[in-house]
Amino acid sequence: MVMLATGGTGGHVFPAQALAQELAARNWRVVLLTDGRGLTFLKSLPDTVSTELISAATFSRGGLLSRLAAPPRILGGILSSLIKIGRNSPRVVVGFGGYTSFPAVAAALTLRKPCLIHEQNGCLGKANRMLSRHVDVVACGTRSTDLPEGVRGVYTGNPVRREIICVSQHEYRPPQPGKSHILVLGGSQGADILDRIVPDAIAGLPQEWHQGLRIVQQTRPENIAAVREHYAQLGITFQVDSFFDDVPAHLASTQLVISRAGASSLAELTTAGRPAVLVPFAAAANDHQSENARALVEAGAAMAIDEHALTAARLSEMVLQVLAEPQIAARMAKSSRQCAATDAASRLADQVERLARGERGQ
Repeated sequence: MVMLATGGTGGHVFPAQALAQELAARNWRVVLLTDGRGLTFLKSLPDTVSTELISAATFSRGGLLSRLAAPPRILGGILSSLIKIGRNSPRVVVGFGGYTSFPAVAAALTLRKPCLIHEQNGCLGKANRMLSRHVDVVACGTRSTDLPEGVRGVYTGNPVRREIICVSQHEYRPPQPGKSHILVLGGSQGADILDRIVPDAIAGLPQEWHQGLRIVQQTRPENIAAVREHYAQLGITFQVDSFFDDVPAHLASTQLVISRAGASSLAELTTAGRPAVLVPFAAAANDHQSENARALVEAGAAMAIDEHALTAARLSEMVLQVLAEPQIAARMAKSSRQCAATDAASRLADQVERLARGERGQ
């Protein structure tokens, strides 16, 4: 049995889900620990994968009362994890970052269980950084992950859900007037700047592109009504919500993705092989989203713009450059697919099985 622990955002949950699917296919029983937020992202898990809630907290969010409550909640999460590990006797415990993953991995280390953590980005998150010196292996989603001195890393890539891998079997259809689909993703928390700028950018497209255009946009909950009203006034077909269960289906049919540049999002984007306009999150730790985006831009798979320079007019120009030039769009889609690490889940599962055999990952 293998136990996985993950934070509550899509960027943490989806790689864990991908590993769970791969391990289940190898006949492992898997228990996946997360919080209530994480459960909302988990779909299509095999029967041999079960989920359990875990208590956790962070000092970096909320007011004074929330921060004062953090230590007992973290301690409670560790104690609960000790019980869960004792009950399930996992051969290996894998953490995927996020503060919810910390108690489970800390408990596993206390019990001297083989432990592996996976880092999606080029810069370790807080939980992974605290744990990195104590685990057996740090599996890296990028080849240039910045690790603390003395910490050993192994490149695996970022695991992608099987539903997304299936999208790669759908041939990319370049855009054409009267029949184009744009997918807008702001990450699991949404992106206020995209909610404000994208509708105005779409309004700025030549009128002939409005007819037959379909927009699917993930927004922050508080912005849903305003974004819907904007598109309704334009007479554009739209689907606007804070969360989509069917992102793989939208990726399969889209001609262009407008997105943040989180590592897990880009892993799914490149696996699907779709052109993109990327707007990296400026407040990301060590500006790692800009680094993520730069790799795709250099490969010819995407265009990127700093959010401080983002305007509706500039974004409209970039969108039109893809929509109006089918050859450019097709070339970007091909380049995007060439950037994908479709064997990442298999690589990561190999590391887990090495630890289960008593070997150090390699």
